Amino acid sequence: MDAQSTRDRIVEAADWLFYRRGFDHTSFADIADTVGISRGNFYYHFKTKDAILAAVIDLRMTNTRVMLRRWEGDGQGPKDRITCFIQILISNQVEIVRYGCPIGGLVSELAKLDHTAQDQATAIFTLFRHWLRAQFAQMGRAGDADTLAMHLLARSQGVATLASAFHDAEFIQAEVGHMCDWVQALEPPTNRNSR
Repeated sequence: MDAQSTRDRIVEAADWLFYRRGFDHTSFADIADTVGISRGNFYYHFKTKDAILAAVIDLRMTNTRVMLRRWEGDGQGPKDRITCFIQILISNQVEIVRYGCPIGGLVSELAKLDHTAQDQATAIFTLFRHWLRAQFAQMGRAGDADTLAMHLLARSQGVATLASAFHDAEFIQAEVGHMCDWVQALEPPTNRNSR
């Protein structure tokens, strides 16, 4: 196994464990055991837990950018792209019901720890905010695009938190329907009639 693939496996394992157990409750040994490598091999790639955290945040940011580019490349309109964002609650509902939102959970935990990486984790939310704002602006809502983007981010985070608290996948499905209806109602009639 080459060095890069070992490093990638460490980061993927850390990402998985940070989401399910939390950053603070995941040890080097937990990650090394999950990957199936020795402590020495582990320390060759990462000297500190903060270095692993930085790599996990980079991975999540990269994956988010790839997902947003894929939605952009699908050639759909802004309403359909916003709907893709909302639908990730359905795509990930099994894990959300069990563990909450991976981004929201990490940002909240880092805030409680007063960790220096909180701003880097929050940057993923900022990426979503800017992307949603652009979509709402393209829908003809440039004047309140940022407010709408923040509202949708807040609502999706609330849905993830409550679905996890109550272990309720049906709640996610119902709320996704309401959010999609809300986005549909925001689309100016001229956009709807031009299809």
